Amino acid sequence: MDNATQKKYLSFKEILIYSVGLFGLQMVIFYLNSYQVEFYSTAGRLTTAELVAVPFLILAAKIVSAIFDPIVGNLIERKPDKGFGKLKPFVLYAAAPLVLFTVLLFVDVPISGAALLAYIFVITTLWSMAMTMADVPSQAMSAVLTPNPTERTNLIGFSGTFRSIGQAAPYVVVPVICLIVPGGAGISGTLSVSEYLWNALGIGIIGTGMLILICFFNKERVPYKAEKMNFRQMFSAIKSNKYLMLVMISYFLGFARQGAMAIQVQAANAILGGQNLIIILGISTAAGTMISMALTPLLIKKLDERKVFVGMSVYGFLSSLLAFFVGTATKFHLGALIPTLFLMGLQFGAVNIMPMVMVADSVDYYEYKTGKRTEGVAFAVLSFSIKVTLALGSAVCLAVVFSDAVGYTATTEEFSFETSRGVYFAYTVIPGITSLLAAIPILFYDLTGKKKADIAEALRIRRSAAAETAEAAVADTVTDTEINNEVDTGAAPDTVRSDSDTDEQ
Repeated sequence: MDNATQKKYLSFKEILIYSVGLFGLQMVIFYLNSYQVEFYSTAGRLTTAELVAVPFLILAAKIVSAIFDPIVGNLIERKPDKGFGKLKPFVLYAAAPLVLFTVLLFVDVPISGAALLAYIFVITTLWSMAMTMADVPSQAMSAVLTPNPTERTNLIGFSGTFRSIGQAAPYVVVPVICLIVPGGAGISGTLSVSEYLWNALGIGIIGTGMLILICFFNKERVPYKAEKMNFRQMFSAIKSNKYLMLVMISYFLGFARQGAMAIQVQAANAILGGQNLIIILGISTAAGTMISMALTPLLIKKLDERKVFVGMSVYGFLSSLLAFFVGTATKFHLGALIPTLFLMGLQFGAVNIMPMVMVADSVDYYEYKTGKRTEGVAFAVLSFSIKVTLALGSAVCLAVVFSDAVGYTATTEEFSFETSRGVYFAYTVIPGITSLLAAIPILFYDLTGKKKADIAEALRIRRSAAAETAEAAVADTVTDTEINNEVDTGAAPDTVRSDSDTDEQ
């Protein structure tokens, strides 16, 4: 029986290539998120006041570019390529602009003050638009590679592990590139302006190259058709999808959950004494995250999406407080930092996987409710939420780090304990508080268990019936055409000709 809740569609090769593609995109995104402000601090072309304004300028650029998210979502719904797919063409369109604008953001342009701030705003906006065109369809593909919801959850879990590793990958790749390029800082020391540029070029090309592999090795299997919606209809579709709205609200309440990743460079510099020592912080947290990624699909099967998300959000709050108090009490001794950061990292599996699972399920819910399938719109909402909240969390955490109360600057040779503690507060406690807030909307999320399974089965029956109707219509059309051709040429119908042939024999 062709049951969408039982049949397996994906090969391991396809799962792996999809996961590698997401890894590459996240590596590019988090190089920018982690190093952009530190690059401007190192270049020294901005005053302290201007540098404090940069995170909010980046936030403004990403909010402006977020207008592009629903446009991309709408274009995806309007123009599916029957031969290549609904989503893959947009990934290809994004590749070259993403590399170009990643490099331009790390060029030490010979300007300063208001002119440099304007340059940062414009190029960051263009980069964010290119990132959206890559991010929305690549995430949405998780909803169309298989109609099996269990297989989809496993896919998101496996690929989510690669996404998480991709987010931490710059912390390993950057020191390696610094060892290769002439005059590089290697593992210790402050990166030079040229090293930032070399890393932007290398990570941009490698990461984007990984991403476009999914265009040639992954197949979109869930049936779709063009949905020509105007923007009023599109926003109505978003508003009427209550589960999508809950995920979106959760993202905004938890805006600083991943703010720690945006200031890991500053935290490594202030706490450990070197920017490239970020590898210690990054790997400590990433190790916990990877274990959490592997366990989250199992926890979902054992419990459900709502219980896992809420439980991990509460855990994230408590583990962040633990990391802060233990770290400061021991004056950031590595023996205390590494295990507590590992424990803090365990929350991020749910943060990275659960929203993608929930949004994919919300697409099924909306199709069940209306008959329309809107991956493009739904994942544009997810991309919008991620982009704006990550920028907001980064802006808040970076503003604390560069504030007069904390007093961080990239070129400081020795930091006071008060500065280190202020940076570590932004690195742990602020994300922990918003992690707790993110759980509130998910308390009302009930698209789980039997309800989710019933919707998947109803969609399977509906799609099978539609396919049989379409096949019957094609067969009737072919039969009518053959009869008309025979009448036009004076030939007898097949059944008569068959009888005649029998008589002659």
